[in-house]
Amino acid sequence: MKRTVIAAGAAALLALSACGSTEESQSEREEEQTSEAAANGGPITLTDADGRTVELSGPAEDVVVLEWQQIEDVLALGVTPVGVADPAGYNTWDTAVPLEGGDDLDVGMRGAVNKNAVIGKDPDLIIVEQGPDLATFEDAGVPVLVTAGADAEDPVGQMKETFTLIAQALGKEDEATDVLAEFDASLEEAKAAVETAAPETRRFVYADAYVVGSTLSVRPFGQGSYMGELGEELGLENAWTGKVDDVYGLGQTDVEGITAIKDAELFYTGTESSGWLEQLESNRLWTGSDFVEDDRVNPFPTGIWTFGGPRSGEQILDAYVEALS
Repeated sequence: MKRTVIAAGAAALLALSACGSTEESQSEREEEQTSEAAANGGPITLTDADGRTVELSGPAEDVVVLEWQQIEDVLALGVTPVGVADPAGYNTWDTAVPLEGGDDLDVGMRGAVNKNAVIGKDPDLIIVEQGPDLATFEDAGVPVLVTAGADAEDPVGQMKETFTLIAQALGKEDEATDVLAEFDASLEEAKAAVETAAPETRRFVYADAYVVGSTLSVRPFGQGSYMGELGEELGLENAWTGKVDDVYGLGQTDVEGITAIKDAELFYTGTESSGWLEQLESNRLWTGSDFVEDDRVNPFPTGIWTFGGPRSGEQILDAYVEALS
């Protein structure tokens, strides 16, 4: 009798479980079908970041990529694009996965691409970031995959989602699994390294800055930024609590605003010439701030793209550990 009751209860639970996971199971089935088709070189159907259905006759091989994060992702998956936006800029600002081919791949600048140059590459897929580029190529007769560059609600999760979507389009899901596993391993190693380093303070702000005329603008990476989230994943506390945008988690402030972080570590984007720092050498508000007096102003190495994919993420983690050690 007990056995019968237990079996009946298990059956009921199984039925309830099945009812509650129908949608998830359908999604999993679609992903499995896409993966199987890609592995066999067959047709692939994807839903992109705009909710559009993108159909490919097989894994994309000749791709044009119009944003740096996505260029990095394609390269990390072992595919060299036939065309990219601003290859020189990419190789300057994103050194995580170098791009070879240079000028031969150039199809214009990010946000101002040359449509004829793109079509002239005869791509079987164009990868864009959400924005006006989609409208430019909707009538080109070439599949366009729209990706999300960021999401302040979950920047690391969005990075992984974008990377996985691109991998599906290229038929490189196994490679994507390996790359993301390496990223996760790097994160765990970096956490352990920060614990070992036992920094005097765990409060930090990452920022970049620029000078227009005589006006200095500082852009802190606050809550929801990729840089800020990776720092917090390491057990640090983002000291920037000012207003940030809803997509990239970026703020805007001046000297008075940034000095309000007091005793936090200030990390900034390293460039060959940090003219904004030179401009502050005679600014008493800056020179008298806690983090300047305590020598807590540290550049990150040049060429780390602060809006990149998993390979840039590994560079960022290494830079945090180096600075805190």
